Amino acid sequence: MEIPLTRRAALGALSSAPALALAGAERPIGPRPKRLLVLGGTRFLGPPIVRAALAAGWEVTLFNRGRSAPELFPDLELRKGDRNELDYASLSEGTWDAVIDTSAYVPAHVEAVARLLEGRVGSYCLVSALSVYDEAAAREDAPIDEGAPVLEPTEAMLRDTKRIQDVTGASYGPLKAACEDEVRAAFGDQSLVVRPGLIVGPEDSSDRFTYWPARIARGGEVLAPGPGTQGVQFIDVRDLGQWIFEAVAAGRTGTLNAVGFPTELTFAELLHGCKVVLGAEATFTWVDEEFLQAQEVGPWMELPLWIPGGGRTFALDRAIAAGLTFRPVGDTIRDTQAWQLESRDAERPWRAGLDPEKEARVLAAWHAR
Repeated sequence: MEIPLTRRAALGALSSAPALALAGAERPIGPRPKRLLVLGGTRFLGPPIVRAALAAGWEVTLFNRGRSAPELFPDLELRKGDRNELDYASLSEGTWDAVIDTSAYVPAHVEAVARLLEGRVGSYCLVSALSVYDEAAAREDAPIDEGAPVLEPTEAMLRDTKRIQDVTGASYGPLKAACEDEVRAAFGDQSLVVRPGLIVGPEDSSDRFTYWPARIARGGEVLAPGPGTQGVQFIDVRDLGQWIFEAVAAGRTGTLNAVGFPTELTFAELLHGCKVVLGAEATFTWVDEEFLQAQEVGPWMELPLWIPGGGRTFALDRAIAAGLTFRPVGDTIRDTQAWQLESRDAERPWRAGLDPEKEARVLAAWHAR
């Protein structure tokens, strides 16, 4: 029997198809998934970025040493390398639609990876920091915006800082600014620089925010920096990670501050919020900053979020226009406390916060004055 022409054509197509297609496998339909390279990816900010990308259907490749939480994304492609050793050999092949760099602290590291990826990556997003700003040179009558002056590294900083471990409190901001310059030089208008403030929430091992929910949950008399009207700015790591990915996926470029909130949050509102959300039996004694300094209470790290004289605020209009949103502060408080209760063990000391014995001494001195 003669096979009809249409059937002959179909059989001819099958005869030239790959064996996998003959076995009944479906052939891909539509465009390929977009590809994202994350430098880092398994610590704090990295996982929310990765999860956002995976939820959006992107293919994700991680680049890191494979030491921090290697069990976190076992199904993702991992390119191993050590930035401290300028070891980027594993990235010598491959193409990606975008790269998000969460782990750059030294400009030589950015220069090396940017040069290696040139022509194989569509855009480059660098996670920088608000620490790049030269606050002394910024206008005092307005929040610091993205056009404010930034710090410049000294020749000694550039010469002597080759490893992440070499970065100090004094060199951190200037070196981050130099990292930004390297990204812009390599990727031009295909670069996005995000400048977060204090990043908080579950998995934050710095304890710079975690101290307050934990201390207030413990109850009793809590030493607080008076008078409580100082504004505080921070951002939940989950909000930041989701937004960074969405900004990259949308092709946003330029420089954006990333810090909360649309309306001012005061110290008193934060601490009373912890008390209400956690149902804590705590009272607050607001001690003025002159007394705190006389008692040698250290700002920021020993008494987290406190900056004598009040810290500068940072503009976030551009980030909000670019889609940045914020979950309720109460959710961050509740989730941070739940995480620290689950994860903390006796062997890990607190990295920030006032020692209970010192807190008691300062409170006693305050009441006895």
